[in-house]
Amino acid sequence: MGLGSDLLRGIGVGDPVIRLGVTGLSRAGKTVFITSLVANLMDRGRMTALKAAADGSIKAAWLQPQPDDTVPRFEFENHLAALTGPEPYWPEGTRHISELRLSLRVQPSGLLSGWRKPQTVHIDIVDYPGEWLLDLRLMERSYDEWSAEVLSRMPGRPGAEDYLAALAAVDLDARLDEQTAQSLSASYTAHLQAAREAGWSDCTPGRFLLPGEMAGSPALTFAPLPPVEGKSPLRREFARRYEAYKSRIVKPFFRDHFARIDRQVVLVDVLGAIHAGPPALEDLRRTMADILSAFNPGRTGWLAQLLGLRRVERILFAATKADHLHHTQHPRLANIATALLREARDRADFAGARTEAMAIASLRATTEAMIEQNGQDLPAVRGTLMDGRRAAFYPGELPADPAQLLVPAREGKTEWLDGDYAAMNFRPAADTSRPGDGPPHIRLDRAAEFLIGDRL
Repeated sequence: MGLGSDLLRGIGVGDPVIRLGVTGLSRAGKTVFITSLVANLMDRGRMTALKAAADGSIKAAWLQPQPDDTVPRFEFENHLAALTGPEPYWPEGTRHISELRLSLRVQPSGLLSGWRKPQTVHIDIVDYPGEWLLDLRLMERSYDEWSAEVLSRMPGRPGAEDYLAALAAVDLDARLDEQTAQSLSASYTAHLQAAREAGWSDCTPGRFLLPGEMAGSPALTFAPLPPVEGKSPLRREFARRYEAYKSRIVKPFFRDHFARIDRQVVLVDVLGAIHAGPPALEDLRRTMADILSAFNPGRTGWLAQLLGLRRVERILFAATKADHLHHTQHPRLANIATALLREARDRADFAGARTEAMAIASLRATTEAMIEQNGQDLPAVRGTLMDGRRAAFYPGELPADPAQLLVPAREGKTEWLDGDYAAMNFRPAADTSRPGDGPPHIRLDRAAEFLIGDRL
């Protein structure tokens, strides 16, 4: 978009613009986060921890056409209607990149505020699947390296046996047959889908899970193969398609979208990984370390050349679904998220960037309650299950020391020895908001203050 297009839309030359990236792995809650954030910035009654909202500096908020004409618009109105309608339900999750521009009319505060005119701050929210960031690691790996890595970690994962059986039935020395290539690719994709459904995080290539308009293309028709002696036509073709995937799909995304992000939210379903067990939690830890390497301004190679000196200024790691826990356990969830991401944060070398971890719920679907069990009062939450039943839920007590979870996960334990951490799916609660209030949440205002408060 050029300057002329912005002027036609009534956007001033000097208006500040904040590009806020929102990502996370599947079911981390990206769509709900963006919808609730925008709704709460437009109706700010619940945003008391956002200073510019609490002191009245934000005078107005409205939506405008996003600046990128080739990027789909984030369907805010449809998603908000789903969450707050008479029969609320969770909207469909992120399947492709989308964008939304929210403009805020802000009266500057401070000693000279009376002499300064209000300014308009534009927030361009860019929503993209976290699975796409997983592909960053492919850029520095050859096909042989990627294949060896994937096959070494595959045993024990859901759907792995079916793929390995399909692979064993293929003659890798035979002449190239497209039906064989498609069959292997489909079997490998089915394995990735099964692993993701079971709570695993590291599922590459990411576009195999969210192919969009690329479904069925040769660039998405390959799979990991073991090394073979001599020349294998299938392996040679898969290696070629792997390189095409990197150059035609992965690299343009980082060049066109990721390189322009100013602030970033990384949503993490820590509770889901804990519920899935130690292997899934360890997988999440390794995956987040790989994802966050994308935010390292000092890394070498193609990404550094692409980003130049540009840095993401602030990065928020948000452990979502805090409303599935009583508030007394929220500090423990935040501590686990901080510990889980510590290696990722250290590896990324965030020199000059501020980072923070917190436990949030973008849309609060429960209320708190105390329930009696075996003569003991337990802090629980109460909500409506997906089948319509009302239920009170105690998921188990998270440990005060995150090492009680992270150490067994690193050691390769297959189940928790000291606790069973349950999970339950709630539907959105009926909307009871008063005029001027956005949807109910937990710490979304704190998240907004960290991400954009300094620019308001």
